[in-house]
Amino acid sequence: MIGRLNGILLEKQPPFILVEVNGVGYECQAPMNTIYNLPEINQPVIVHTHLSVSENAHTLFAFYSLEERKLFRELIKVNGVGPKLALAILSAMSAIEFVQNVRAGDSIGLVKIPGVGKKTAERLIIEMKDRLKDWQVTGVSLPENSSQSASMSSDSNIQEAISGLVALGYKPQAASQAISKIDDDSLPAASLIRLALKNM
Repeated sequence: MIGRLNGILLEKQPPFILVEVNGVGYECQAPMNTIYNLPEINQPVIVHTHLSVSENAHTLFAFYSLEERKLFRELIKVNGVGPKLALAILSAMSAIEFVQNVRAGDSIGLVKIPGVGKKTAERLIIEMKDRLKDWQVTGVSLPENSSQSASMSSDSNIQEAISGLVALGYKPQAASQAISKIDDDSLPAASLIRLALKNM
Protein backbone atom coordinates (compact mmCIF):
# COMPACT_ATOMS: atom_id res chain seq x y z
CA MET A 1 0.00 0.00 0.00
CA ILE A 2 1.36 3.43 -0.98
CA GLY A 3 0.47 5.75 1.90
CA ARG A 4 2.47 8.90 1.19
CA LEU A 5 4.43 10.60 -1.57
CA ASN A 6 7.25 13.06 -0.91
CA GLY A 7 8.64 14.49 -4.13
CA ILE A 8 8.28 17.17 -6.80
CA LEU A 9 4.94 18.27 -8.25
CA LEU A 10 5.34 17.94 -12.04
CA GLU A 11 1.76 18.41 -13.27
CA LYS A 12 -1.48 19.78 -11.91
CA GLN A 13 -4.41 19.22 -14.27
CA PRO A 14 -7.56 18.73 -12.18
CA PRO A 15 -8.45 16.18 -11.06
CA PHE A 16 -5.02 14.67 -11.92
CA ILE A 17 -1.63 15.48 -10.46
CA LEU A 18 1.79 13.97 -11.20
CA VAL A 19 4.37 13.67 -8.42
CA GLU A 20 7.94 12.56 -9.12
CA VAL A 21 9.59 10.57 -6.34
CA ASN A 22 13.19 9.46 -6.94
CA GLY A 23 12.74 9.52 -10.71
CA VAL A 24 9.37 7.75 -10.71
CA GLY A 25 6.24 9.72 -11.66
CA TYR A 26 3.10 8.84 -9.72
CA GLU A 27 -0.16 9.91 -11.36
CA CYS A 28 -2.85 10.55 -8.77
CA GLN A 29 -6.41 11.78 -8.71
CA ALA A 30 -7.04 14.49 -6.14
CA PRO A 31 -10.11 16.41 -4.94
CA MET A 32 -10.26 20.14 -5.66
CA ASN A 33 -9.64 21.09 -2.04
CA THR A 34 -6.33 19.25 -2.17
CA ILE A 35 -5.38 20.87 -5.48
CA TYR A 36 -6.04 24.31 -3.98
CA ASN A 37 -3.48 23.60 -1.25
CA LEU A 38 -0.74 22.27 -3.53
CA PRO A 39 2.38 24.32 -4.31
CA GLU A 40 3.31 25.58 -7.75
CA ILE A 41 4.64 23.23 -10.46
CA ASN A 42 8.22 21.95 -9.93
CA GLN A 43 8.04 22.61 -6.19
CA PRO A 44 8.44 20.02 -3.38
CA VAL A 45 5.18 18.45 -2.24
CA ILE A 46 3.97 15.89 0.27
CA VAL A 47 0.60 14.18 -0.23
CA HIS A 48 -1.13 11.37 1.64
CA THR A 49 -2.39 8.66 -0.68
CA HIS A 50 -4.92 5.86 -0.94
CA LEU A 51 -4.50 3.04 -3.45
CA SER A 52 -7.77 1.74 -4.87
CA VAL A 53 -7.54 -1.68 -6.53
CA SER A 54 -10.19 -2.96 -8.92
CA GLU A 55 -10.35 -5.58 -11.66
CA ASN A 56 -9.59 -3.00 -14.33
CA ALA A 57 -7.18 -0.57 -12.68
CA HIS A 58 -5.02 0.44 -9.74
CA THR A 59 -5.84 4.08 -8.98
CA LEU A 60 -3.88 6.28 -6.61
CA PHE A 61 -5.77 9.08 -4.85
CA ALA A 62 -3.88 11.97 -3.23
CA PHE A 63 -4.89 14.20 -0.33
CA TYR A 64 -3.34 17.28 1.25
CA SER A 65 -4.20 16.21 4.79
CA LEU A 66 -4.62 12.99 6.74
CA GLU A 67 -8.12 14.12 7.77
CA GLU A 68 -9.20 14.43 4.14
CA ARG A 69 -7.87 10.97 3.35
CA LYS A 70 -9.60 9.56 6.42
CA LEU A 71 -12.91 11.04 5.29
CA PHE A 72 -12.39 9.60 1.80
CA ARG A 73 -11.88 6.16 3.33
CA GLU A 74 -15.02 6.53 5.42
CA LEU A 75 -17.00 7.59 2.35
CA ILE A 76 -16.06 4.54 0.27
CA LYS A 77 -17.33 2.30 3.07
CA VAL A 78 -20.85 3.62 2.47
CA ASN A 79 -23.01 1.32 0.36
CA GLY A 80 -23.17 2.65 -3.20
CA VAL A 81 -20.31 5.14 -2.80
CA GLY A 82 -17.16 4.26 -4.72
CA PRO A 83 -13.87 6.13 -5.04
CA LYS A 84 -15.08 8.21 -7.99
CA LEU A 85 -18.14 9.49 -6.13
CA ALA A 86 -16.12 10.05 -2.96
CA LEU A 87 -13.71 12.19 -4.99
CA ALA A 88 -16.63 14.17 -6.44
CA ILE A 89 -17.99 14.79 -2.95
CA LEU A 90 -14.65 16.07 -1.66
CA SER A 91 -14.30 18.24 -4.78
CA ALA A 92 -17.73 19.82 -4.47
CA MET A 93 -17.28 20.78 -0.81
CA SER A 94 -14.57 20.82 1.83
CA ALA A 95 -14.31 18.07 4.40
CA ILE A 96 -15.68 20.31 7.13
CA GLU A 97 -18.60 21.42 4.90
CA PHE A 98 -19.48 17.77 4.27
CA VAL A 99 -19.30 16.98 7.98
CA GLN A 100 -21.57 19.94 8.75
CA ASN A 101 -24.10 18.80 6.11
CA VAL A 102 -24.19 15.28 7.55
CA ARG A 103 -24.49 16.45 11.16
CA ALA A 104 -27.32 18.81 10.19
CA GLY A 105 -29.06 16.13 8.12
CA ASP A 106 -28.97 18.48 5.13
CA SER A 107 -29.74 16.19 2.21
CA ILE A 108 -30.55 19.21 -0.01
CA GLY A 109 -26.94 20.36 0.19
CA LEU A 110 -25.66 16.89 -0.64
CA VAL A 111 -27.85 16.27 -3.71
CA LYS A 112 -26.19 19.24 -5.43
CA ILE A 113 -23.09 17.07 -5.80
CA PRO A 114 -22.86 15.27 -9.17
CA GLY A 115 -23.77 11.61 -8.76
CA VAL A 116 -25.51 12.09 -5.40
CA GLY A 117 -29.24 11.56 -5.61
CA LYS A 118 -31.80 11.83 -2.82
CA LYS A 119 -31.42 8.20 -1.73
CA THR A 120 -27.62 8.39 -1.71
CA ALA A 121 -27.73 11.65 0.27
CA GLU A 122 -30.02 10.08 2.86
CA ARG A 123 -27.79 7.00 3.04
CA LEU A 124 -24.72 9.19 3.57
CA ILE A 125 -26.42 11.01 6.44
CA ILE A 126 -27.66 7.82 8.11
CA GLU A 127 -24.45 5.81 7.77
CA MET A 128 -21.97 8.60 8.50
CA LYS A 129 -23.67 10.62 11.22
CA ASP A 130 -22.31 8.46 14.05
CA ARG A 131 -18.88 8.10 12.42
CA LEU A 132 -18.53 11.88 12.17
CA LYS A 133 -19.85 12.64 15.64
CA ASP A 134 -16.47 13.70 17.01
CA TRP A 135 -14.91 14.66 13.69
CA GLN A 136 -12.50 17.57 13.59
CA VAL A 137 -10.74 18.89 10.49
CA THR A 138 -7.50 20.76 11.00
CA GLY A 139 -4.67 22.00 8.83
CA VAL A 140 -6.73 22.45 5.65
CA SER A 141 -7.30 25.95 4.34
CA LEU A 142 -8.20 27.41 1.01
CA PRO A 143 -5.81 30.10 -0.17
CA GLU A 144 -7.37 33.47 -0.90
CA ASN A 145 -5.68 33.61 -4.25
CA SER A 146 -4.88 30.65 -6.47
CA SER A 147 -2.60 31.11 -9.49
CA GLN A 148 -0.92 29.09 -12.19
CA SER A 149 1.72 29.94 -14.76
CA ALA A 150 1.02 33.25 -16.47
CA SER A 151 1.89 31.65 -19.78
CA MET A 152 -1.21 29.45 -19.68
CA SER A 153 -3.94 31.00 -21.83
CA SER A 154 -7.52 31.47 -20.66
CA ASP A 155 -8.71 29.10 -23.40
CA SER A 156 -6.42 26.41 -22.05
CA ASN A 157 -7.75 27.05 -18.53
CA ILE A 158 -11.32 26.74 -19.76
CA GLN A 159 -10.69 23.46 -21.60
CA GLU A 160 -8.83 22.07 -18.61
CA ALA A 161 -11.69 23.06 -16.30
CA ILE A 162 -14.28 21.42 -18.56
CA SER A 163 -12.19 18.24 -18.70
CA GLY A 164 -11.93 18.30 -14.92
CA LEU A 165 -15.71 18.57 -14.52
CA VAL A 166 -16.26 15.73 -16.97
CA ALA A 167 -13.83 13.59 -14.97
CA LEU A 168 -15.90 14.37 -11.88
CA GLY A 169 -19.06 13.00 -13.51
CA TYR A 170 -20.64 15.90 -15.38
CA LYS A 171 -21.70 15.65 -19.02
CA PRO A 172 -19.53 17.72 -21.42
CA GLN A 173 -22.40 20.04 -22.36
CA ALA A 174 -23.33 20.72 -18.72
CA ALA A 175 -19.68 21.28 -17.86
CA SER A 176 -19.22 23.73 -20.73
CA GLN A 177 -22.37 25.66 -19.76
CA ALA A 178 -21.28 25.88 -16.12
CA ILE A 179 -17.87 27.28 -17.06
CA SER A 180 -19.36 29.76 -19.54
CA LYS A 181 -21.44 31.32 -16.73
CA ILE A 182 -18.31 32.39 -14.83
CA ASP A 183 -17.50 36.05 -15.47
CA ASP A 184 -13.72 35.81 -15.13
CA ASP A 185 -12.45 33.18 -17.58
CA SER A 186 -8.82 34.16 -16.89
CA LEU A 187 -8.90 32.27 -13.59
CA PRO A 188 -6.84 29.09 -13.19
CA ALA A 189 -8.62 25.83 -14.05
CA ALA A 190 -8.86 24.81 -10.38
CA SER A 191 -10.66 28.08 -9.53
CA LEU A 192 -13.00 27.71 -12.52
CA ILE A 193 -13.94 24.19 -11.45
CA ARG A 194 -14.51 25.28 -7.86
CA LEU A 195 -16.81 28.15 -8.92
CA ALA A 196 -18.67 25.94 -11.41
CA LEU A 197 -19.33 23.34 -8.73
CA LYS A 198 -20.66 25.99 -6.37
CA ASN A 199 -22.93 27.46 -9.07
CA MET A 200 -24.23 24.06 -10.16
